Amino acid sequence: MSETADLLSGLALGTFRLNGQFLQVSEELARPAGMTAAWWQVLGAVLREPLPVAGIGRAMGMTRQGVQRTADLLVERGLAEYRPNPAHRRAKLLQPTAAGREAITKIVPGHQALADRLVGELGLDGARECLEALRRLSAALDRLDEGP
Repeated sequence: MSETADLLSGLALGTFRLNGQFLQVSEELARPAGMTAAWWQVLGAVLREPLPVAGIGRAMGMTRQGVQRTADLLVERGLAEYRPNPAHRRAKLLQPTAAGREAITKIVPGHQALADRLVGELGLDGARECLEALRRLSAALDRLDEGP
């Protein structure tokens, strides 16, 4: 294999491993709130503003169908609700309920503790460098996806 192919494989495998690690940690952080990592991910996407399911999928890198299943479960459990979307009659907006916001607040202490430990391990500058590298990699893949 060429060096570029080896680099691509290393980036992909490293990202898959990192994704698995983040999912495991997220499950542990969400559990005390009676949530799953997927519920937290979808609910977290709409904390600042309501979004349609497709918008959540784009923002979080999830399929629309996966977001729809999770959103429906959140609504069924009273953690979120659908609201009319003035921009699109059929694509309703998802927003958290008071119970959903309360569930998220239960996650915050564990999230902060992990953030402090991770940044303590990497150092503030190291954490910023990691974040910037991830953003650059994601942006590069987005540009490649746009085609020539």
